Amino acid sequence: MSGGPAQRPGSAAKPLRWAADTVAVMREGARVRLDYSAQSLWRVDRMIEEIRQEGAPYAAVQCVLRGFGAYGGEVVVRWAGGEWVQEAGAHWVRTWDGRFWDPFEEARRCYTGEGSLRLLCRDAMRCE
Repeated sequence: MSGGPAQRPGSAAKPLRWAADTVAVMREGARVRLDYSAQSLWRVDRMIEEIRQEGAPYAAVQCVLRGFGAYGGEVVVRWAGGEWVQEAGAHWVRTWDGRFWDPFEEARRCYTGEGSLRLLCRDAMRCE
C-alpha cells in the first residue's frame, strides 16, 4: 500500500476529503462499512446500481457519485500503487506504470449501467 494522507501531494486533498466524507456518510447513514479494500468496490457498484434503479435524476446524485468516484480512486491509489494528479481542475489517478484512470467518470458510467469501479480497480492493478 502507498503512504498515508500526510505523505500525499496537494492534488490529493480534495479527492481524499470526498472519499472520507463518503465513508462517513455510508457508515452513519446507510450502515455500510467501506474499508478502502478492492473488495469493498463490489458494495459501491451495488449502491450505485440501487440509486440508478430508483430513477433519481443525475443532477440529484452528482455529489454522491463524485464521492463514490473519489472512494474508488483512493482504492486504486492504495492498492495499485498510484497517486492523485490534478490538471485543469480535473482529478485523475496515475498508477505506477504511468497509466491514467478517471474514477469520477467511471462512477458516472456505473450510474448509466455501463461501468464498474470494481472493474476499474481490477484493470488498474494489472500489469501491462
